[in-house]
Formats: sequence, structure tokens, C-alpha cells
Amino acid sequence: MTAPHLLRERQLVLSTLKAAIAAIGSVAGRNMEILLHDLEQPERSVVAIVNGQLSGRVVGSPILAAPEQDQGFKALMRAARSDGCAPVVLPDYPTTLKGRTLRSATAILRDSEGTPFASLCVNVDNSGLDAALSFLQHLQPLGVEQVASAPDEPAEMTVLMAEIIDNALRASGHGRMNKQAKVEAVRVMQERGLFIVKGGVEKAATALGVTRFTVYNYLEQLRGETAPAARDD
Repeated sequence: MTAPHLLRERQLVLSTLKAAIAAIGSVAGRNMEILLHDLEQPERSVVAIVNGQLSGRVVGSPILAAPEQDQGFKALMRAARSDGCAPVVLPDYPTTLKGRTLRSATAILRDSEGTPFASLCVNVDNSGLDAALSFLQHLQPLGVEQVASAPDEPAEMTVLMAEIIDNALRASGHGRMNKQAKVEAVRVMQERGLFIVKGGVEKAATALGVTRFTVYNYLEQLRGETAPAARDD
């Protein structure tokens, strides 16, 4: 259980970042999405967002509803494994969303004990900048007050988890997978953030035809730590 002083510390940081996002969002172009995740509640992690129409996310959307190739989960793993409490920042990397290429950046915030608790993300869609009119429309400030509209199809955690698992299996090969292929599939799932969500390990184990303890062993192997040899089930 998180200590009261850490909860107060985290709440202060989250409140400060919400205010900063509101201020920046009032002058940001429509092609720039800025959002804040509370990592303590991955099923409804988005606690602040500007220009959510870019990805269809709103306050309360899950953390797995992220662009493809999002490096934020890698930043989270790095923050969880490294010493210190300084933020971990991944600047300017490419992601893909609905067939469009974005420029993205992520900052993972850690409390005074070094535990990651929040993620600040920026996604910029430059696909419309090839036309002058589209360029000017994208750079128009939106104003301070924004009302986020609900996405056409709300992102369901179970659907997102299933998509991540299916993509990982396709990337690693279907059918009778050897241990190396299964470890690779777990690596892909880990990079997409599957295992920070409750039930992720169990769903991965079922899809791979192994026990959840084997999945934990694969994760230990990927972390480069000494772990008991995983047994193919």
C-alpha cells in the first residue's frame, strides 16, 4: 500500500501537470495531442487530454489505447528498472495511428522513492501539412475550454488486450511455437504494455499454451535477471 506522503506527492504532481496541459492546450494546434496517464489505474489511465480527437481518446480511456509502436511502455520499463527518481524522457520517436505516421514523445514521472506513477505523452500528426489551407487550420488555437467528445467505438480493455496478443503471436509465428518464439511473443506483449494491466499475464499464458509461471520466467529472462529455466508446457 502506498504511503500517505507519497500519495500527496503524486497528487500534487498530477494537479500541476493538468494545469500545464490546460495552458499549453489553449494555444496548441489541432494536430498536437497532449495527455496525462495515471499509471495506478491502467484501465482508465487518461486523467487529462488535449485534442483527443486525434486518437479518439478521452478522460477515462485505458492506457492500452495507444498508437502503434508507442515507445512509452519501453520508457516505463526503463524507469521501473533504473535507480533514482528523475523522470525518464523519450523524445521525438515515430508512431502509427490509423494509418498515419505521428511524431511522439513520452516522459515517465517517478515519485521520491523512484516508483513510476504518471506518464506525460505528446503526439503530433503532420499528415495534413502538405496543403497550405490544412496547415493553417491545424495551427489555429482552440481556446482554453475544450469538451472532449466520446470516441465512436470506446476502447475496451479486453479488445485491446486481445489485439496486442494476436499481433504478438503473428509476429512470432502461429502453430507449434518453440521456446524462443514464445519468449519473443512475450517481449512484444511487454513492449505494448500488456503486463501492466490486470489479467495480462493470464491471457498471455492461455494464448501461448503455458502456465502464468512460465510467462513470469520469460519476463525474467527478458530482463536479463537470473531466473529458473522456463519449461515449455
